[in-house]
Amino acid sequence: MMNTITAIESRRAVKHYDADFKMPVRDVQELLRLAMLSPTAFNIQNWRFVNVQDETLRNNIRAEAWDQPQVTDASMLLVLCADLQSWRNKPERYWREAPAEISELMVGATGQYYEGQDQVQRDEAMRSCGIAAQTLMLAAKAMGYDSCPMDGFDFEAVGKLIALPEDHIITMMLVIGKITKEPWPRPGQLPADEVVITDRFAAV
Repeated sequence: MMNTITAIESRRAVKHYDADFKMPVRDVQELLRLAMLSPTAFNIQNWRFVNVQDETLRNNIRAEAWDQPQVTDASMLLVLCADLQSWRNKPERYWREAPAEISELMVGATGQYYEGQDQVQRDEAMRSCGIAAQTLMLAAKAMGYDSCPMDGFDFEAVGKLIALPEDHIITMMLVIGKITKEPWPRPGQLPADEVVITDRFAAV
């Protein structure tokens, strides 16, 4: 199994996959198990992973994704969604194994933080799914697979195809599979002194 640092350094957004390769069920289950260990604020676990297996549905989604071949060729196609109302859906479940005083405190704080805050709920969804996507990509690389995060698709159309509930949103798609063509070399990383700021931004 590849170590974490090597997985980070070697992970790339791969576009070309072996359409004949079928990922073992145990590997699919393991990737999803690891994704579900990703952190979420207040432990609300608001991500929802739509594992698209139906061939016809995959083809329909590909048509809404600029006909990108990885949508159908990769072993896994995940539509990463989030339940915007997970914070209010029996939140005591998220703290059932915590001491009673901690559970009561956190359940109350969850409601206070999200109630009436539509933008916060949406922002939290994007954060949670982004973290989960990175977990999936690094776990996949460590297990010998490659991946590609995707936002190049019609979100509304894909939502209809997967019967997305009204109180859910799609954050991105992610494909995982066996590579057939190496990606381009890294096209250019910005220098650290441009992206790493110590303490505060310089005054303009």
